[in-house]
Amino acid sequence: MTTQHLLDDLDDGSRPPLRRTANKVPEVTAWFWIIKVLTTGMGETASDLLARVLGPVPAVAAGGVALVAALTVQLAVRRHIAWVYWTAVVMVSIVGTMAADVLHVGLGVPYAVSTPAFLAVLAAVFVLWYVSEGTLSVHGIRTRRRESFYWAAVLATFALGTAAGDLTATAGLGYLGSVLLFAAAICVPAVAHRFSGLNAVAAFWAAYVITRPLGASLADWMAVNRSRGGLALGLEPVTLAWTLAILGLVAYLAASQRDDRGAAVA
Repeated sequence: MTTQHLLDDLDDGSRPPLRRTANKVPEVTAWFWIIKVLTTGMGETASDLLARVLGPVPAVAAGGVALVAALTVQLAVRRHIAWVYWTAVVMVSIVGTMAADVLHVGLGVPYAVSTPAFLAVLAAVFVLWYVSEGTLSVHGIRTRRRESFYWAAVLATFALGTAAGDLTATAGLGYLGSVLLFAAAICVPAVAHRFSGLNAVAAFWAAYVITRPLGASLADWMAVNRSRGGLALGLEPVTLAWTLAILGLVAYLAASQRDDRGAAVA
């Protein structure tokens, strides 16, 4: 990340924002990626667990209410607060999983259809964001409008990643095969950025999308029974373990503020 990248993200003054804040998202460090993967896996198993315990319709309703509440708090604060930000990400993860599952299980839409559909939704969000703001960088999330585009993109990436992970898992690769596939795939944007000149913002969002099916496939592999190719650890233990890991890491970041000072890559 260079000084010029930061300068490019500053508002030019031609479009006065409705509300200015400090940057509302964390710096993109190794901690960011670790917690991001953990939230994807936890969201996958928590969504399945809630649907089993509450029933699909109450689970979706409860998840939707919790997501609105989490995003309302996130939009209301005027700076990045680790607990607030990652709570919103967790709720987006859970609801994004539910959105993909509702289409497939509830409405019978094949993953081969929902995956490109969610990709089209994400592309539309990116186009509208870029046309409105002139950048997709996460270093300029200082206005309500940019933050709204950011969270719309995040929600679309979670739904897309869920559908893509389920598509590969049910197309013959299985959960472990999907883990290996997406573990290799997430290296591609990093290598392309480092050695082939791929734009840093494009590399960030490509990796961000891939973290979803990577984490979700890993959590599913740990949770599902052996007849489905998993370790049969169960939804409850996997959800609890990943939740505790998230809580521990976010507590560390909240205390150290490493996600405010770390070197960014996009």
